[in-house]
Amino acid sequence: MGKKKSKIAMDLQAALDKDPAARNKFEIFFTYGGFKALYRHRFAHWFYNHGMKYFAKLISSGTRRKTGIDIHPAAKIAGGVFIDHGVGVVIGETVEIGTNVLIYQGVTLGGTGKDTGKRHPTIEDNVMISAGAKVLGPIVVGHNSKIGAGSVVLKDVPPNSTVVGVPGRVVKYNDIRVDDIDQKLPDPILEEFARLNKRIAVLEEALNIKSCKYSITMQNEAQAKSDNAIEEEIRDLAEGIKEQKDKLNSGEKGN
Repeated sequence: MGKKKSKIAMDLQAALDKDPAARNKFEIFFTYGGFKALYRHRFAHWFYNHGMKYFAKLISSGTRRKTGIDIHPAAKIAGGVFIDHGVGVVIGETVEIGTNVLIYQGVTLGGTGKDTGKRHPTIEDNVMISAGAKVLGPIVVGHNSKIGAGSVVLKDVPPNSTVVGVPGRVVKYNDIRVDDIDQKLPDPILEEFARLNKRIAVLEEALNIKSCKYSITMQNEAQAKSDNAIEEEIRDLAEGIKEQKDKLNSGEKGN
């Protein structure tokens, strides 16, 4: 049996394999901020686990100043991880990251502020997290999954999945595109618009005012609008109000 590679050696190899611009391990060791952050984290994590948390935090804060990558010394990171162009990456205290994980700049593996104990995500093996993605809470991102750039992931991701959007939605699973993207994930803005629309409809009916032509629904389906749709809608509403005023005036004259 061959000698088991150290985590640092695995990180070097991961950078060499995943970055087409990498020429050799010597260059990676001395010039790559992502590798440097992981290298220093290995020492910070050792100090943290051996009760020397002050020294661990010193190393961690120094790493943040030097590389722009903020990794809590308690985070558990396996070997073979590559942080590419890693400025702005934040990795929280209870994060767990498996092997062969690729993380791009601006990624946050953080908490929602509502959880205690295990409050940060677990990233399984062979995951790619694209630039600017936010993975929040004690969730699990399954192995071989991909998180799209700018996505906000708040729920568990099944293995072999591709997630995009805000909030994050699974659009591909086991190399099969998911046609139904409505996976019962909350969309509070759309829900509030739908609630207000229903309330307006009730008021319009009570006042006998012609309903607006163009409405938003829970399914986010809207009729095609013409270029002057807003003007038409305002004109229709004004006519409805005028009709009501004329009825009221005629009723007063009749009395």
